[in-house]
Amino acid sequence: MSKLFSTYKTKNLTLKNRVAMSPMCMYSVETDDGVANDFHLAHYVSRAAGQVGLIVLEATAVQAVGRISHGDLGLWEDAQIPALKRIVDGVHYHGTAVGIQLAHAGRKAVLDVDPVAPSAVPFDDDSKKPHELTATEIEEVVADFQKAAIRAKEAGFDVIEVHAAHGYLLHEFLSPISNLRDDEYGGPAGNRYRVVSDVIKAIREVWDGPLFVRVSASDFAHGGLTVDDYIPFAKWMKADGADLLDVSSGGLVNVAPKVYPGYQVPFAEKIRMGAGIATGAVGLITTGVQAEEILQNDRADLIFLGRELLRDPYWARTAAKDVRDSVEAPKQYERGW
Repeated sequence: MSKLFSTYKTKNLTLKNRVAMSPMCMYSVETDDGVANDFHLAHYVSRAAGQVGLIVLEATAVQAVGRISHGDLGLWEDAQIPALKRIVDGVHYHGTAVGIQLAHAGRKAVLDVDPVAPSAVPFDDDSKKPHELTATEIEEVVADFQKAAIRAKEAGFDVIEVHAAHGYLLHEFLSPISNLRDDEYGGPAGNRYRVVSDVIKAIREVWDGPLFVRVSASDFAHGGLTVDDYIPFAKWMKADGADLLDVSSGGLVNVAPKVYPGYQVPFAEKIRMGAGIATGAVGLITTGVQAEEILQNDRADLIFLGRELLRDPYWARTAAKDVRDSVEAPKQYERGW
């Protein structure tokens, strides 16, 4: 059996294989209320029918002001739970686990109100100047992450992922480029990590299932974070209760990195080895053979796919053929599998 199609256990959850769907914003909420609709149901359940082992729903805002756009999903109020539960049930029908990425957009929110951030530093010259969060407002953000986790539990999710990457609020606190504070939330790395720590700990108070954190292992900018900076961060996250880091990169500043097949895999590998924590690899992973190499060489524990699963909801079946393995077909599709 290939490693890609072997089971993977994290906390109390066993995934049927190591193929995971990365959270990708769909910007498809139609009524500005953060509530999932029929598109989201079809989108996620179709990938479950394609035998993905874990599906992580797109960035879901813990505050209305924390949305990237008006089309984002939300989990800041109870009215948003039923539509998400419908998706969870649909994904579970196919034996696939399902997670949700809890997020706050910070200074990258594109709404009609002023964004918020650790410091009053805009994302770029075309962006609004954000409001610098007070200590009290930071505590409210942490509390809202916890409340969203409670709602995620009620909706039946198997995994919670904290979004601390791609230049959004928690990443903004981590990076010295965007965090210029001189209080207990700024300055040394331990202070800049404090909000992420508080969020992980707050979620752990109400959630005993697998807890992932998505990180950007490089800011690709002078004075910004590098993968070496994430070794201590990763150790702290593990100590605070994180089970796996979903390792991406970039997004803090308006710089496009050089991309090529597997370009982010070395980040996942280095953090995994340096911090002793499980990681998920991302970044132009397109074939089963490529994914199998990453796993066999212990460079990561899970393979997170983004655009490839947009192109092919049945990528798992294709990849299984690549590595001379097989995945069980949904019973309704057996005649054509």
